[in-house]
Amino acid sequence: MARALCTRPRLLLLDEPSSAQRRGDEDMAFWIHDIRTVLASPCLMVEHDMSLVSSVSDRVLAVNYGRPIALGSAREVQDHPDVIKAYLGG
Repeated sequence: MARALCTRPRLLLLDEPSSAQRRGDEDMAFWIHDIRTVLASPCLMVEHDMSLVSSVSDRVLAVNYGRPIALGSAREVQDHPDVIKAYLGG
């Protein structure tokens, strides 16, 4: 991530940023907040850790088998019936 930030990206793409972490999500959330506010760089993130997603995202898009099924706030997406059915078997 440091190498990418050195280029001062207009958009930072993050693929599962918390997957290699040994510490809690708070550290990654802190870094993402700093990237967005201090560097003024928006982030597009692919992530399955909903606690991290909820803490840093303005909008969330849920995808199932390559198709969008819900778009909105983290809470709206988590409560969406299609998301519940696809990911929780509801």
